[in-house]
Amino acid sequence: MSLVDLVMPKMGESIMEATILKWNKQPGDAVKQDETLLEIATDKVDSEVPSITAGVLEEILFQVNDVVPIGSVIARIRTNGAEAQTAPAAVSTPTPTEPTAPVAQVAQPTYTQPAAAHTPPSNGAAGPRFYSPLVLNIAANEGVPLSELESIPGSGNEGRVTKKDILQYIESKKSGHYTPTTVVAPTGIGTTRSETTTPAYANPAQATPARVVAETPASQPTISSYGSNVEIIEMDRMRRLIADHMVRSVHTSPHVTSISEADVTHLVHWRDKVKKEFEKRENTKLTFTPLFIEAVIRCIKKYPLINSSLDGDKIIVKKDINIGMATALPSGNLIVPVIRNADQLNLTGLARQVNTLADNARQNKLRPEDTQGGTFTLTNVGTFGSLMGTPIINQPQVAILAVGAIKKRPMVLETPEGDAIVIRHMMYLSLSYDHRIVDGSLGATFCSAVARELENFSLDREF
Repeated sequence: MSLVDLVMPKMGESIMEATILKWNKQPGDAVKQDETLLEIATDKVDSEVPSITAGVLEEILFQVNDVVPIGSVIARIRTNGAEAQTAPAAVSTPTPTEPTAPVAQVAQPTYTQPAAAHTPPSNGAAGPRFYSPLVLNIAANEGVPLSELESIPGSGNEGRVTKKDILQYIESKKSGHYTPTTVVAPTGIGTTRSETTTPAYANPAQATPARVVAETPASQPTISSYGSNVEIIEMDRMRRLIADHMVRSVHTSPHVTSISEADVTHLVHWRDKVKKEFEKRENTKLTFTPLFIEAVIRCIKKYPLINSSLDGDKIIVKKDINIGMATALPSGNLIVPVIRNADQLNLTGLARQVNTLADNARQNKLRPEDTQGGTFTLTNVGTFGSLMGTPIINQPQVAILAVGAIKKRPMVLETPEGDAIVIRHMMYLSLSYDHRIVDGSLGATFCSAVARELENFSLDREF
């Protein structure tokens, strides 16, 4: 008999921890190889962790809602093997979750030592300090510049600042109780504790292990009485994450929306003409979405500031064009998978990517990297019958385009013989943008440029 260690798997290059959502097996239960043992969540996706071997679940080392560092032993399985071993867990089909902002986590136990002088943390190696996209996103949302981020002590691997570190720093900064203190934190099961510098709080109750939940904005009233004829529905985890992400975005970016109207008659007629042949030849459907993305890409190349983000007082213009597309899930929630380097794909490549990512999202098969790195987002509110919308920016991006439903309407058309009233396929486009970077002139110009690209679609185009 031997014991095999099951470790928390690595879910992405920048993901350093995961939250345990559910144990599907309990100690003493028999498990098969590749059978799902538990469900975990990161800041990007939910995933199932399968057993790496057959045997009996001997021990569970972390409980539901615990936040566990990547690589930590989370369970042990007793097998009939000759010797004990430690092996990384494979990860099966991921389930999509959130947009990028965190909502809840479990604080790990800390052991306070006498106060010591604080020195800026180091990653233990020469060169700049590494920050995950999530930490940079939170810092941007909360107005924490890079110079200030450098001073935050990190409790992660090689002194990295984790989600927990920056959230604790922001909370203590708001309350005015932040003072650096030397503490000793556990580094994992069966390992030696190492000293790191982490925030301490004036209120001792804040230093005790406790679950950290999303703040309720001060302006939001607390309802103490619901009445008798109501149904109370608890938000699921994904809805809480979406809610937090949206509130943070509105709090971070001064939103402005410009609206344009486009005559997409030629585009509609061309698609109707070629869609059957396209599907037969390419073995994938031709929807309107890749055609919209094509127009967006051409306009981003003309107005690159739309494809940027903000870091303190620095504007980061992205050279890669990674288009996020908001996708509705069967649960009613939304997720934004990303088409990377979309400008390097032709129409067929875009159509394949759109269909593949949308199908994977609906079937809970997205990978963590499928939702990362977006530089601009497109949302098709017309899918649900809306004529237009005023979308909320997907942080840390600076703009998002909503396309409405295509409707036939009588329009006045100028002809050589004079004006005529004709039936045309019309659509509204609405661009929400961050007024800190994008002025009204640029926002309106970009939105109008996309409309013109769609209006000038050639009926003679080959595919």
